[in-house]
Order: sequence, then structure tokens, then C-alpha cells
Amino acid sequence: MANAPVQRMSQLMAKTLRDDPADAEVLSHKLLVRAGYVRRTAAGIWSWLPLGKKVLANVERIVREEMDAIGAQEVSLPALLPREPYEATGRWDEYGAELFRLQDRRGGDYLLGPTHEEIFTLIVKDQASSYKDLPVILYQIQTKFRDEARPRAGILRGREFLMKDSYSFDTEDEGLAQAYALHRQAYQKVFERLGLDYRICAATAGAMGGSKSEEFLAPAGAGEDTFADCPNCDFAANTEAITYGLKPVDADGVPALEEIPTPDTPTIETLAAHLGVPASATLKNLLVKVDGEIVAVGVPGDREVDLGKVEAHFAPAAVELVTAEDFVGRPDLVRGYVGPQGLGEKVTYIADPRVAPGTSWITGANKEGTHAKNVVAGRDFQVGGYVDVVVVQEGDPCPQCGTGLHLDRAIEIGHIFQLGRKYADALKLDVLGQNGKPVRVTMGSYGIGVSRAVAALAEQTADDKGLCWPAEVAPADVHVVAAGKALQTELALEVSEKLRAAGLRVLVDDRPGVSPGVKFTDSELMGVPKILVAGRRSAEGVLELKDRRTGEREELTVDEAIARLTA
Repeated sequence: MANAPVQRMSQLMAKTLRDDPADAEVLSHKLLVRAGYVRRTAAGIWSWLPLGKKVLANVERIVREEMDAIGAQEVSLPALLPREPYEATGRWDEYGAELFRLQDRRGGDYLLGPTHEEIFTLIVKDQASSYKDLPVILYQIQTKFRDEARPRAGILRGREFLMKDSYSFDTEDEGLAQAYALHRQAYQKVFERLGLDYRICAATAGAMGGSKSEEFLAPAGAGEDTFADCPNCDFAANTEAITYGLKPVDADGVPALEEIPTPDTPTIETLAAHLGVPASATLKNLLVKVDGEIVAVGVPGDREVDLGKVEAHFAPAAVELVTAEDFVGRPDLVRGYVGPQGLGEKVTYIADPRVAPGTSWITGANKEGTHAKNVVAGRDFQVGGYVDVVVVQEGDPCPQCGTGLHLDRAIEIGHIFQLGRKYADALKLDVLGQNGKPVRVTMGSYGIGVSRAVAALAEQTADDKGLCWPAEVAPADVHVVAAGKALQTELALEVSEKLRAAGLRVLVDDRPGVSPGVKFTDSELMGVPKILVAGRRSAEGVLELKDRRTGEREELTVDEAIARLTA
């Protein structure tokens, strides 16, 4: 903010650390703690110190400005929410253990909001009665709560986090598509202003529901998402959202199914070695339980099953791997030798599209120490449903052009959904249409991880010396460093006030008794874009200006420095 008071480090509540926190695994966690931006309160719960709060507020400001620019209206809804709306949509149970549930003194059930589709829907139901009241876009920037089983990576994966969530309400699908496009464009502006490198990727809707869905991903080694990028066309997608078409083959020349003895070969590796065939010639059959019922999942033997895709296919049903106990009393299931032929009606069989009709496999014969070859999909066994369930690998063909895909890790910083009428149906959100009859409203949901964006910026922009913030989100425009002597401190404070008067946000290191080396190290660790040093030539009124990102230095008079920094 222009003309804000100069922030003196002698008074600043921020202690820097020389060493990384013992529990820190990723760069943003290490640097945000060491530079005095955040402190851990409990597992997955973080306190923002003054410098961190300034960065967070700058991200909020940019998000708010771009949301306001598309005509969105800001509201503030409670974090403590009643059970009933979430029960009406099924998410009281679907969210499972991630939902923070609690009771008040009267025994009433409540939750801490993980996201607010239901409450926004009820707000519009209360306020809008006619098509004339729509379309409308509402948003808030608010703390969300999810009980992560393994909170880690600092503020990247916490149990509470700051998020911008917005919701569009329209009477027609065309209006939803327009609101979706407005958000997509606004998000691009937000992330460009933040200085983030990002990709827009096709995504799955997951527990949110709805149809079209895209993620905004910031490539970073600390990311928990894997996305695929085609080097030849514009295809980009979260690997969980990649699908391939079914391509049947002609199996007329394949001999009849033949059982073969294969003792001590309960794994794909031992089977392939025993028969001298590649793992890709075998059919792996993974058993899972879906709400307690066993389901077999067939994939080529050289591929791994992506359990996330299996869970998404069967959602909201609970999916878990079978255990040794599940084979007890099931003679039809021979552990290590399961094959799809002859499983019968007791076991549902789904398969990856690579197990297309006509493809021939070596697979279990449902007998101890025995496999079968020439087992043809569609001839010797039937597939109950085809679902893309394999883990996507580097070099897999692009679904659009066939070029080998490149895989990378990324941090999810935004997600947009065309929800449609899922929540309006559950909560009966109708308005009177132009013909005087009720019209069911259609919705969109759009999120930006505000606190995650801070971590993503730290991951992408830091160097071996510390943080290196883009100018628009930095806690200050310039970090003035007094090298130590009284004359240098006097000059540093004088120039700081002049810079403040010129409209710059100023952080000045006037700490007494701190060596110049420590001050210089801290200035680089804290990552303010420009560093202005009152050092050896202070008596001459000459300062050193350093660009934090490039390391370029130049000596300037006070007036020259002010002119350069305010240009």
C-alpha cells in the first residue's frame, strides 16, 4: 500500500533461522520458515507472521481484483456449518474421514467447511426468486478445513488453508458455459500477475461432481499432482483424467485357450521369467473391494493400476484392496493365479481399454500353480466395463495426436468445474422462468488455492540463497540494509522515509548489533526484489542497489536510487 509506514526490522516480529526445520521436506517449507514468514502451530496448521501475511494479502488482492473485474460479488460465509445441507447432497458421508465433524452442546451436528457449494446454493435460493435475479457470480476468500491423514510439505498440504471459492448461477447451460469461460480468463490473469508458471489441464470432477473440469497446475518438484504435456499439440491433462478409446482387434487366428503348469509363479515377474515372455504379454488381475464386494481389475502385466482412477470410477463407494482374509471361503479366487475366465457372477470384472476385445493374454487359470495362454477378451471372458485405470507412463501416446507424452509434477493452484444441477437438484434451487414456470438453476464452482499459491511461488522462484518474490506479491518493494555503523543506519533510515514518501513499500534492516554479513544473508533469504545497501560509501551519500533475482549491482546517489526505484 502506498505511503504505508516503513517497516523496521528492529521492531519486526520475524526471526530468521540459519538451519532448515527438521521436519521440512520441500523447498517452500524450509524457506518460508527460515525467512520468518510462517510458523508451525500443530500438524498441518500454520500461523502467518507479518511478512507472510503481507505476501498472502497481496495474493488475495490480485485474486479479488480479477474476480471483481468479471462482475463477481464478494460475500463472507461461516466456516462452521450445519449438517443438514451436506446430508441432502450426500457429502456428509462421501467426504469420509477428511471432514471435520463436531457437535454443539445441544448435540447438534456441524462441520468445518471443506468447500461451500451447499451454502452458496441456499443463499441464492433465499435471495433469487426469478430469472431476472440471474445470472450471478458470488465469491469469498475464506479458510477451509480438511482432516488430512498425513499433513506435510508445510502450507502445501495442511488441515486448514485459505481458498477463494466462487459459484455461478444461471438458468441455462449457455450461461454456465459463459461463466466458466469468464473464470478461465480471470484465472489466467491472476496467475500471470502472480508471476506463476502454470498449465491448464483437463481434470476429473472427483467428489465435486459435474461435467467439464480443468485444473491450473504450477510445475514444481514438490507437487503432488502428475500431469501429462504433449510436445506436439496443445493437449495437457492430469494423468487421472487421460482416457483412451477402445480398439478391438481380430482374434480369428488365436488358438484355443490352453492351461499350462506354472509352479511358484504368483507374480507377474516370476511368471514372465518362467515362460520367457515380456510382462506386456500377461494379464494382471487386481482384486479390490467396492463397498465390501470384490471387483477384479484387468490391466496388461507391465502396467500398474491407478487406484485413484478406480476410486473415481466407483465414487462415492469406498474402494480398498483385498487382504488375505478375503480369500478365506472363496475357492473361486486362487491367490496369485486369478484369471478373468470363469470368475462367474460373484465377481464384477472391469478392464483397461488396452484389454480390448480380441486381445490375447497369458493369465491365471484360477488353479494353484497354473496359468492359461491364448485367453482372448470377448471370447474366453467378458469385460463388465472398460475404464482407464492404468498409471500413465512417460512416452504413452497423446490421445489427440499420438506423440509420446511428457510427464511432470505440479502443484494444483486452481480448479474450475461446470457443476450443472447436482446441488440445485439436491437442494431444490428453482426460480420462475420467463413463462412463469419453475426453472432449475445450473451452477459452476471455481476455486483458487490462495495459500497454496504462496507456496507454489516460493517453489518456482527461489534460488540457492533463499526466496525471490515477484514484485507484485513481495512483502516490500525494496529492502534497505544498514551495514552497521551509526552513519550507515542514519542514511538507511533517511532514504527509507524518502522512498516511502515516493509511494514505495519499504523494509529497512536497522537492527543494532547484527553483523553486515548476517543482514546481507537475511536480505537474500527474505527475497524482496530490490536490495538497497547503505555501506562503505555512506559518508559520500552513495548506496549500492542490488537486483535480488539477477544479482546485478550498481552504485547510486540517494536521488539516483530513488529515481531508479520509482521509475
